[in-house]
Amino acid sequence: MPDSDVLPYDVFAKMCPSRQVFEHVTGKWGALVLGRLDSGPQRFGEIRSQVEGISDRMLTQTLRTLCDDGLAIRAADSPAHPVYRLTEAGENVAVAVRTLITAVEDAMASGVGT
Repeated sequence: MPDSDVLPYDVFAKMCPSRQVFEHVTGKWGALVLGRLDSGPQRFGEIRSQVEGISDRMLTQTLRTLCDDGLAIRAADSPAHPVYRLTEAGENVAVAVRTLITAVEDAMASGVGT
């Protein structure tokens, strides 16, 4: 594919659509939900119980945003019990989020921020 056919994404550019997705991923709840979904498909209640402090409303909004961004999928094993899982793109982003989470936890264990 010639370079002219490739869309240049630059998260530092104000109008680039990648910036909005980056904000969703790096926001408090987006990163935490991605970090939890990294362990595999989960139901809403499972995610809520693992991400302490998130309200039902905020979790619903965060999951909807991640699905709209193409990072997660809402699949229903029954209409009343949807399961959320990461897409391939979401899995790639979640790896980076988990790396960041581990780096922060390791830094805290080393005395940073205390």
